[in-house]
Amino acid sequence: MSDNGSTSRGASTFALICAGAAVAIAAYAVYQRVYVVKAKSTAAYKLEEFRKAASTPLSKLRSISNALCTEMHAGLIKDGGSRLKMLISYVDELPNGHERGVFYALDLGGTNFRVMRVKLAGKAKRVDKSESIEVSIPPEAMLGTSEELFDFIANEVAKFQKTEGPEYGSLPPGQKRELGFTFSFPCNQTAIDGGTLVRWTKGFKVSGTVGKDVVKLLTEALTRKGVDMRVAALVNDTVGTLAGGRYNNNDVMVGLILGTGSNACYVEDIHDIPKWTGGPVESGEMVINMEWGDFYSAHLPITDVDRELDEVSVNPGEQPFEKLISGMYLGEIVRRVLLKLAEEGEIFDGVTEKLRERFVLKTPDISQAHGDQTVDLTAVGRMLKNRFGIEKSTKEERELVVDLIETVVERGARLAGAGIVGVLKKIGRDGSSKRFSSSQKLNARLTAGAPTVVGVDGGLFEHYAFFRNTMQGTIGQLLGDNAKLVSLELTKDGSGIGAALLAATYSKYKTK
Repeated sequence: MSDNGSTSRGASTFALICAGAAVAIAAYAVYQRVYVVKAKSTAAYKLEEFRKAASTPLSKLRSISNALCTEMHAGLIKDGGSRLKMLISYVDELPNGHERGVFYALDLGGTNFRVMRVKLAGKAKRVDKSESIEVSIPPEAMLGTSEELFDFIANEVAKFQKTEGPEYGSLPPGQKRELGFTFSFPCNQTAIDGGTLVRWTKGFKVSGTVGKDVVKLLTEALTRKGVDMRVAALVNDTVGTLAGGRYNNNDVMVGLILGTGSNACYVEDIHDIPKWTGGPVESGEMVINMEWGDFYSAHLPITDVDRELDEVSVNPGEQPFEKLISGMYLGEIVRRVLLKLAEEGEIFDGVTEKLRERFVLKTPDISQAHGDQTVDLTAVGRMLKNRFGIEKSTKEERELVVDLIETVVERGARLAGAGIVGVLKKIGRDGSSKRFSSSQKLNARLTAGAPTVVGVDGGLFEHYAFFRNTMQGTIGQLLGDNAKLVSLELTKDGSGIGAALLAATYSKYKTK
């Protein structure tokens, strides 16, 4: 046999092998494409299922507004009559802009606290000057005795008071500085300047405080540290937001927190509070702290993902409304859905350890990704890499992430809008009926065409434009033409400025 023949047969065999390999590779590539398309279809299908479960059609939102209004009525009749606590704040008078003088505020709501000094100068200058310090609480004070915690706080107040310069003026003989105390822990308020601690949260476990009057504990500590200061008002941060809003705008009737957490308060007619036993109120009004985060209705669009989140939360079964709308939970809901899609739809080429990490995705992350205007959604890809360790993602996957974020945030914003409409319905400002109040002040605001302003504080409302605009738009859809009389107004620092303003409002030295 010639070498040429042998070479020819070898070349043919090699060509057949190459052709076979090419066919195999092509077949595998087709399989991979089909598999990926199938996986992406599965992911898209799963997302659509979630979207339907989380949907907020107007009919459902109207039912939620009505349910909230009904629960408000029930909570005002008696304590425990509703999941809404409808707490009496003992604030029956709000700032009006005429307040003058120097007042302090103490804001205790977490591992840090703030002390603020404010100089109020009446209608002309309003807040003429303000200064503040922020102090970290050492772990031993958070876990020690009542005296240790309040002495630490009082000592910092003492140091801050010593920095008060001559520009603040001197006190008349026999008077002392007054302070508004924002205490953001569960508390049974008994007076404008008194309330007993129900329980510690947020990592605090201080002995000798539960059941005690926190204003008395603070006052005793201030005395021990040589601080001659009167605690004039015990304040919830939501009530402080309402006070701060009213100080600048007399049409503010509702205070709302939309940040890490969420809560609302509003001005109620004293005669519409059957559980009030405190006797006549000159103003005819009372601010009610709703604690609306614990609102529940069968109409709420709660999904399986929300139920799973609730089960592993620090407070299972509590705060269902807050867990749908507040900044603490929006990113976590997105993460949980993405984890399910990665596990069941096999996107992102599997599941990373970071994707399993709870609360690793924050609301600022999803806000930035949601606003990504680049062609390839590079900000979304960067978020996936930085937060979840997902090095590579396709454009289709990034688009799916944006769709998911929009679904979660839109639901939260629309529910918050429905909540506001429920409050407006309760006080007769939704346009559905005319309400008459025994309070002349409220009647003046209930006249046809009177505007209603909702003062809102919190980073979710302030910094997430889509959330804010969607919320406002939902109120417009629910109220129709009456929505032109309702506005949402950013009211910052209710826990600071608001507390100082309420100290001024309830000053012992205030002249009529």
